[in-house]
Amino acid sequence: MTINRIKGTNIDLTDAIKAAVESDLATLDPLIERWGTAASADVEVGKTTQHHHKGEIFRAEVNLQIPGKLLRAEDENEDLYVAIKNVTITLQRELVKEKELRG
Repeated sequence: MTINRIKGTNIDLTDAIKAAVESDLATLDPLIERWGTAASADVEVGKTTQHHHKGEIFRAEVNLQIPGKLLRAEDENEDLYVAIKNVTITLQRELVKEKELRG
């Protein structure tokens, strides 16, 4: 899978955040190996707007393009790394469903 871009919104995009995104998305490789480099992802991570009164809320979103379909997952959490992990788990479920449908 190719990661087209990792975008940070309202946060500094550190090397640790990039590494976490790349590491978590790498766990999807066994599920998308059939598409090889035809599978690509656009990732956006960041803080939501300042309307929350009780601490910071982080957001992670991944748009995963596979041949013939776009899979999208997003999550909000008080911990950015948990949001990234939750998005990856959602994509794993979607890829398993897709594999069952396509055979």
